[in-house]
Amino acid sequence: MSKLSLFSVLLLLSGYCWQQYGISAVFLVICILMFSSAYLLYKQLARQHQTTSNIIRALANGDVSLGLPLHHPLRSQFDQVRDQMKSSRFSEQKQIQFLQALLLHLEHAILVIDDTGEIIQSNPASERLLGKLPKNIKQHTQLETLINDMQNQKKSTLDWYYGEQSDVLSVHLSQAHIQDKQLKIISIQSIYNALQAKEQQAYKRLTKVLTHEIANSITPMASLANTSLDLMPKNLTFNDEEDKHDLSFALQTLANRSQHLSDFIASFKQISNLASPQLTSVNLAHIIEQVITLFKQQATQNKVNISFCSTQNTLMMIDVSQIEQVLINLIKNSFEAIEKKETKKITLKLKQNHLNQVLLDITDSGDGINEHASNMIFVPFFTTKQQGSGIGLSLAHHIMVQHGGDLAYIDKPDVGACFRLTFN
Repeated sequence: MSKLSLFSVLLLLSGYCWQQYGISAVFLVICILMFSSAYLLYKQLARQHQTTSNIIRALANGDVSLGLPLHHPLRSQFDQVRDQMKSSRFSEQKQIQFLQALLLHLEHAILVIDDTGEIIQSNPASERLLGKLPKNIKQHTQLETLINDMQNQKKSTLDWYYGEQSDVLSVHLSQAHIQDKQLKIISIQSIYNALQAKEQQAYKRLTKVLTHEIANSITPMASLANTSLDLMPKNLTFNDEEDKHDLSFALQTLANRSQHLSDFIASFKQISNLASPQLTSVNLAHIIEQVITLFKQQATQNKVNISFCSTQNTLMMIDVSQIEQVLINLIKNSFEAIEKKETKKITLKLKQNHLNQVLLDITDSGDGINEHASNMIFVPFFTTKQQGSGIGLSLAHHIMVQHGGDLAYIDKPDVGACFRLTFN
């Protein structure tokens, strides 16, 4: 109404000006319209500026109404935008949570390193596998050297020692450009158990071939030697009686050694024909105590101090007979190692490490094992004993690997030999 009244006044004014001064009414009307349009445009811009200020102030204060009337079109549009942003944010949060859960449960260690060497991201498996890591990779000489050497290759392996725990790691390196930063993404996994399993399979195949071929040759040789002895007449005469004795001795020796070799091949088949573990839930400490009882009389006769201490009372899933065989072989070796020592001591200690693995250390007061032999003692056929067959430790190691664990020689100062059984 006010705009119409203003326009009527302007028309009357234009008519008066035309009568008094002769000014063209058309020109005057055009001027009036331009002035009116400019004024209306200014008012519209002022209202929009005020609305924008109110919206920004409302957003800053968290007012979802934006300070606008309930049915204002901007409110419905804003509600649509807000719902889309919520949906996008929720989707991103789900992806982040999924990635975090994935990193949390991965057995692989994941490290993200920037171009200065700073570790900007790592998952829990990193600490389980590598131990406590520094903030910068340059403070870890072994890893830094490996990463620097891997500039031209993407994969490598690393012999890893974490305290007394030995491992073999497979390291994979990739690079990514994220947020104007050149990042190195390193994934690390333990391949020790896989290598052990492959090694055992190779030994098993080799043993089958060797025992089969040797047995096929030895059996007829032993049979022929015994037959020759039986066929040789007692009244057979030689020009020299000593020649007859030498022939008889040679045939007897051939028959005996052939039989011993056959017995050896038969015992060595234990490795290639070892049955899969029949797992039952038992208290490992009780099994150890029962095995020690078998050696009590021998320990008393030989004045050996054999002791057992345990910080664990854990139920384990094991094949009792196979684990008993492992313990018997190792304790028997310890008795032999301290046979000529003045101080005769065998200690068994059951404990748990930071990886929640159950460890059993069997330590004696003997002379220990030299470095060369310690690298070979679990290889079939290898032995440091004159009358040894190279079966006991190899079989014990094979049993532990089939249980998903390990048997290792630990070089400890100021003690003799120490063999560690690891149960996962």
